Amino acid sequence: MDPRLQAVAEWAADALRQHSSVNVVADLEAVAGDASFRRYYRLRYRNHSWIVVDAPPEHEDSQLFMQLAKQWYSQGVRVPQPLAADTERGFMLLEDMGDTWLWHALREEPHAQEGISGWYRQAIEQLLALQQLPTRELAAYDNTLLQREMALFRDWLCQQHLQLALSEAELAMLQRTFDALAERALAQPQVVVHRDYHSRNLMVLDDGTLGILDFQDAVAGPPTYDLVSLLRDCYVHWPEAWVEELAGEYWEAARPLGIYLGDWSRFRQDFDWMGLQRHLKAAGIFARLSLRDGKHDYLNDIPNTCRYLLAVSQRYDELADFHQWLHSRVMPVLPKEVGESA
Repeated sequence: MDPRLQAVAEWAADALRQHSSVNVVADLEAVAGDASFRRYYRLRYRNHSWIVVDAPPEHEDSQLFMQLAKQWYSQGVRVPQPLAADTERGFMLLEDMGDTWLWHALREEPHAQEGISGWYRQAIEQLLALQQLPTRELAAYDNTLLQREMALFRDWLCQQHLQLALSEAELAMLQRTFDALAERALAQPQVVVHRDYHSRNLMVLDDGTLGILDFQDAVAGPPTYDLVSLLRDCYVHWPEAWVEELAGEYWEAARPLGIYLGDWSRFRQDFDWMGLQRHLKAAGIFARLSLRDGKHDYLNDIPNTCRYLLAVSQRYDELADFHQWLHSRVMPVLPKEVGESA
């Protein structure tokens, strides 16, 4: 066993003894992780289990994660109950929410549309609850962060992965597009933003409810961000009419809560343009995960993500240049580069 794994195993067993007086053996089982530097393990004792997280402090902020987990759990948001932490070493002990991502359930079980709609409506209810929590301790989703995220698409997907030699005119067009999307995002109200609210961070629990994972990157930003992450998920694609129906239900619920007060026309454009920002970021991250971190499976999610960019940009005259460029320069090379048909 490598020294760090040995250390986190011994720490977790000791923390559990202190938390519940359970004399558990320091024997960890690896469980599926995410796109970060964190590693996840399961610690078992008879018919009980807990999740142990190893989050290297040079890469991950365990203190913020635990702070948010405690605050949100105490406010009734269904995140894993935080049990113990050594934030200096990046070790955490959490409630075990099982292994069933919403994404797994959507793909592997023959659920009726009514059941799927129920899960999504529950996810929207939880999102509305999250968006009513205070934002004072969260960093702002400001122009610098929005621009840095969109630049991932240009730098990692287009220039490095697809090896596109972008002209000065193309770079200027992309920057105008980024500026327009950032301006639209910054004009929205500011609420708690999970920042990765989708089917691979929502867990189907034994009682049929949904649990929320991977919220350590939360910021204060636009209310449409998490909604579009959920409904225009990079990992699963739904008919646009259904997406619009659920987005409309969110909008109707958000207005009396004071979360979003604009009319439907404004909301629809905010939702669309926020999705463009989100999907530019995601496509760039998927390319970076392959090139920098050797996580090549994420390349398979780039075509779906870019199809969102193509479909939504087509609706707006202001984005005509970006749409045409995406159609002629990026989409034709995705099948060859990624290995899937576009």
